[in-house]
Amino acid sequence: MTDTELPKLHDSVKKHIHSLLQASSAFSFTTDIWTSSVSPVSLISLTSQWIDESFTSQRAILHAKQFRGSHTSQAIAHVFEEMLQTWGIPKTSVHVVLRDNAKNMIKAMNDAGLPSLPCVAHTLQLAVHEGLLAQRSIADAIAVGRKIVGHFKHSALAYSRLEDIQGQLNQPIKRLQQDVQTRWNSTYYMLQSLIEQKRVLGVYVSEHELLVPDYLTAHQWALMEKTVAILAPFEELTKKVSSYDALASDVIPAVTVLVRLLNRETDEDHGVKTMKATLLAAVKKRFSDVETNPLYFISTILDPRYKDRFFSNNTAPEAKLHLKQELQMMSRAEAEGSRAEAAEPPAKLFLKAQASTSSSLDTVFEEIAKEQPQAAQPLAAGAAIELDTYLGEAPSPRDDSPLKYWGVNKIRIPTLAKMAQKYLSAPCSSVESERLFSSVSHIIDENRNRLTADNAEKLLFLKKNLPLTFSK
Repeated sequence: MTDTELPKLHDSVKKHIHSLLQASSAFSFTTDIWTSSVSPVSLISLTSQWIDESFTSQRAILHAKQFRGSHTSQAIAHVFEEMLQTWGIPKTSVHVVLRDNAKNMIKAMNDAGLPSLPCVAHTLQLAVHEGLLAQRSIADAIAVGRKIVGHFKHSALAYSRLEDIQGQLNQPIKRLQQDVQTRWNSTYYMLQSLIEQKRVLGVYVSEHELLVPDYLTAHQWALMEKTVAILAPFEELTKKVSSYDALASDVIPAVTVLVRLLNRETDEDHGVKTMKATLLAAVKKRFSDVETNPLYFISTILDPRYKDRFFSNNTAPEAKLHLKQELQMMSRAEAEGSRAEAAEPPAKLFLKAQASTSSSLDTVFEEIAKEQPQAAQPLAAGAAIELDTYLGEAPSPRDDSPLKYWGVNKIRIPTLAKMAQKYLSAPCSSVESERLFSSVSHIIDENRNRLTADNAEKLLFLKKNLPLTFSK
């Protein structure tokens, strides 16, 4: 099977994926490195994402290639170039590579001459840890909470007693959540579960022995409640940027909303102003360059939900000027042809009423989108007219798909649509590679720890890409 049928099926699917790739000229990628805990194997991933002519997002897994030796920047760059060459993808077709914030990965992409962006989910992790979770008083409260959860996790008797108390107090039977220290939102969920069970835990401590040196003080309980309240928008944002359809165009608006929320004073700020200030400083530090990076600001302007509404006042004109210059260059480079420029209103076939929500993030998104009405500008020739026309129209509702907008309006504003096809192919995180490696851990496990890396890659390739083959 592994010597004949597996390679045959792999080659058949690979041929189909290759034909799909040939239909596009711009690709975005994600990459990451995974090391097995049950086998001496390391893999480097390459997942691709592009937008086809009908403005439908396409995805394929290209590699989960064995990565031998030290993970130096030179080695990573060499393997990455090999993977691109295997598929015949020139570097000029690489729009961007999403990677983690590790120095070796950053240097590898620079050495290979490939444009890259950090994973936003990972950057949020660093900002939250630096700005809040690393503070001594909060870290101490989290450490105690972690020990409490550990006590119940390792004792079936303790959990059964906790469930009995939950029943006596007419509360739903819920288990406390253990966190993973490399995932800040798992710590958020742990704190949330402890706060929900505060009354139950109080009864448990009064009736049974809790094998924890120091139980949470009243001050620590209050601190945990404030921490959860402050981090709620971050948790919501982390889920959004980790979703299947999250784009690089979501980053600038998300950062703008977070900064405004942290700057906003409320009646509940008593005792948390310092926490908000340190978190704000960490966000500004980690995302300091997003409004000056063309990979971010061009994709944001080309996203009809955001356009130029979410920039700070001093960067929006520069971003629009840069985009206009790039559009004019593209227009000159393309062969002259007839273009349909009927003066029709923007298509609204896909528009829908935005659902009302109490989310603080959504409220601020709506607030900003309605601000900064665009002043009339003298129209330039060609593609610049398309840009002025596009920016002069109101943004689409946030729940709408930007790709559906461009699929409907690509005839009306063709040059801008062509650029959107390239820039809106970029995701904002490397979550696709992380999901890939979650599947790898089910293929290379304790029962199959002698499976070769080559066969593991073939199995994973088929698992992820077979649906693309059968959908045609």
